[in-house]
Amino acid sequence: MELNIDYFAIGKRVKAARLKKKMTQETLAHLTDLAPTYISSIENGKTKLSLPTLIQFARQLDTTVDALLYDNTPILFTRYDADIKEIMEDCNTQERVFLIDLLKMAKDALRASGLSVEK
Repeated sequence: MELNIDYFAIGKRVKAARLKKKMTQETLAHLTDLAPTYISSIENGKTKLSLPTLIQFARQLDTTVDALLYDNTPILFTRYDADIKEIMEDCNTQERVFLIDLLKMAKDALRASGLSVEK
């Protein structure tokens, strides 16, 4: 099975996440111990990046590896999964944790109230 990875699309998502954080290529390079020219090359899709580099980017840009790889991995989303992804997309880590905890509490309260419907 041949896997076609769209490095240009990954680079675009890295750049978008970096700009969203109002971060320069130089700052990201410093935080990841990479050269600014390497960051530029990745963002322009001219260079393949390794999994450790992808993980570093996700950490420093306050996003997920999944968000950076989206469209490169075969993922089946239900409508609800897509809604949750959209809601969480622009959240920072603290907001994500809060919303997940809130969702868990709401689910528990719904089930405890007897209003939950069986699958």
